[in-house]
Amino acid sequence: MSDIKKLLGQKIKSLRKSKGFSQLEFAEKIDISLNGLGIIETGKGFLTADTLEKIIKVLNVEPDELFSFGGTKNEQQLYNDIIKLLENIKHDREKLVKIHSVIKNII
Repeated sequence: MSDIKKLLGQKIKSLRKSKGFSQLEFAEKIDISLNGLGIIETGKGFLTADTLEKIIKVLNVEPDELFSFGGTKNEQQLYNDIIKLLENIKHDREKLVKIHSVIKNII
């Protein structure tokens, strides 16, 4: 199995979960089968350019974010990433309470 396929699949899965999409919901939004999404997320197959465009749009990410596999980020980039993640859950009280508790305990 290609490392890039596996890394990209893991990144898509992670971003999907961070946006609160189930596999089924996300597969429907990007117009592929649930099995097809599973193949992509496990790195057992690759996606088409059309599916890639849909994933980027639905996840509301830049292509470079999707293909960033853990490079070193500076403080501003980390801060911006946190703000983006928080923006996705700003109406989810349960998640906000959990995050508030974690941040409060860290600080």
